Amino acid sequence: MTPAPLLTPAPIAVALDAPDLETAAQWAALVTPHVSTVKVGLELYLRYGPDVIASVRGASGVQVFLDLKLHDIPNTVAGASRAVSRLRPAILTVHAAGGPAMIRAAVEAADPQTKIAAVTILTSLSEADLARIGLVGPADDAVRRLAALSVESGAKGLVCSPNEVSAVRAEVGEGITLITPGVRPAGADTQDQARVATPEQALADGADLLVIGRPITASPDPGAAAAAIASSLRRAS
Repeated sequence: MTPAPLLTPAPIAVALDAPDLETAAQWAALVTPHVSTVKVGLELYLRYGPDVIASVRGASGVQVFLDLKLHDIPNTVAGASRAVSRLRPAILTVHAAGGPAMIRAAVEAADPQTKIAAVTILTSLSEADLARIGLVGPADDAVRRLAALSVESGAKGLVCSPNEVSAVRAEVGEGITLITPGVRPAGADTQDQARVATPEQALADGADLLVIGRPITASPDPGAAAAAIASSLRRAS
């Protein structure tokens, strides 16, 4: 019997927002056959430190997205970027609002194999939130401005909501990795995300990597949930 062809993992970063290291590693092992990337956020990294990267990477060598959203003076961010580069994350995030010098410092300090991705505007923020914090909107205009600034400063990736990904792609062109949180399969609870889209729509609009957490990890079978979303993306392509 001819073996079934191996399927390419879907361009999904599963957010491992787990209560403990063992659960995070278990989720990673279950989803890795179906997705390209696993994402380690601030809470998990602060609780377990560098050990979490090796634990979720396992023997598979899956890409690790280290989502620390660094935001400080350039010298401090450079030091932090240099410190975590030894862990070989595929992606490390900084806040675009930190400004050009900060973004440039992170890029220059990181290992060449680590892609610095700048977070534009958090997907939890609504238009009303932007007005209250004094950020000139509307959101898509603010995201485009921050995206252009970040790319000019050396960032090779950008994090934006699915609502803005098409405009950001038009702004920065090809060659920049666009990462979209706020992705929810049709019918899923939006939870604390204010600007969302389905996986199929986000990819169609120009996203390269979809961040999906609770729709997969809160499932009784995270592996099956990841496989189902991956399959739906292949059918849509």
